[in-house]
Amino acid sequence: MKIRTNKATLLEPLQQVGGIVERRQTLPILANILFNIRNNELTLTATDLEVEMTTSLQIESPGETDLTLPARKLIDICRALPDNAEITFDIEGDRVRIHSGPSRFSLGTLPAKDYPAIEPTAATQSFSVGERKLKRLIEKTQFAMAQQDVRYYLNGMLLEIESGRLRAVATDGHRLATSEIDGEIDASLELQVIVPRKAVLELGKLLRESSDGEVQIEISSNHARIKIGKTLFTSKLVDGKFPDYKRVIPISADKTVVADRETLRAALQRTSILSNEKYRGIRFQFAPGMLELLAHNPEQEEAKEELEIDYNDESLIIGFNVGYLIEVFNVISLERVTMHLSDSNSSCLIDGDQETSSRYVIMPMRL
Repeated sequence: MKIRTNKATLLEPLQQVGGIVERRQTLPILANILFNIRNNELTLTATDLEVEMTTSLQIESPGETDLTLPARKLIDICRALPDNAEITFDIEGDRVRIHSGPSRFSLGTLPAKDYPAIEPTAATQSFSVGERKLKRLIEKTQFAMAQQDVRYYLNGMLLEIESGRLRAVATDGHRLATSEIDGEIDASLELQVIVPRKAVLELGKLLRESSDGEVQIEISSNHARIKIGKTLFTSKLVDGKFPDYKRVIPISADKTVVADRETLRAALQRTSILSNEKYRGIRFQFAPGMLELLAHNPEQEEAKEELEIDYNDESLIIGFNVGYLIEVFNVISLERVTMHLSDSNSSCLIDGDQETSSRYVIMPMRL
């Protein structure tokens, strides 16, 4: 049996589903992508037992068959072929021969019947949201997710629907990011689920900034299923309770700093060069109209920056992890940012000047 397609058609969906495949697997078949061929349509599926992605594309094929092929090798072969190359898959028993121009490859297969599938329970809640808006929601918050924290419920992102707003929240215990979309969700719907870190990162890659389409989201007791065009993305949910993030957001900060975002970000990047590589601490010295940034390291090297800001309160000295602040300023799109402070031992709340749909909380450091 033969399958005919070309690089331009095959490579993008192959790379999309291939992102799910881990380099180290508990089962050999999890290193493969499932091919289902029906009526000149190829459906590709990849899973790691926690996350599953399925997408389809048109091909030329006279029959029907199912097989699995090694993901990394197949993607590398397709990527290395010339642009617009025609590709033919010749399926012979447990081998697949790939022809493209003068190139020939032979890959082993594993039985499709052994390929595992995620089967969610029936959806209990469903809603839709704009693809572009969901991508921005993820981009503005995903950097604050924890990585391999023993508090497993922090290794992901909280998606919350409340009063017609869809909100994303991420925290690693040292900083918190929250962003929301207003007015697109049924006001009677209430929801709180934790999507695991890997699913959030892969979903962020899958969503397109240029799309005006809608994303359909279904939630069951233990899974989230997201439909984007011809692609179906399924993820297990984290079984845990997310901390009450609203208690972390400062409400009594009485000192306000307004600064040019890019000027402050660039000054932080320069100062960070001589910060302690392990702790990444920088001292902020606020005075009326002026901010002084100071960094030093165990080699007794120092960096100092001064910049003008809008600040009319008493002097304040506070320390922060410079990496956390730079990541916040990277995702705020407005020209000016606002920092809300109270004292040297209290958290700092950051948002775009006059725009509070995305807010960020950074814990202070002792320097």
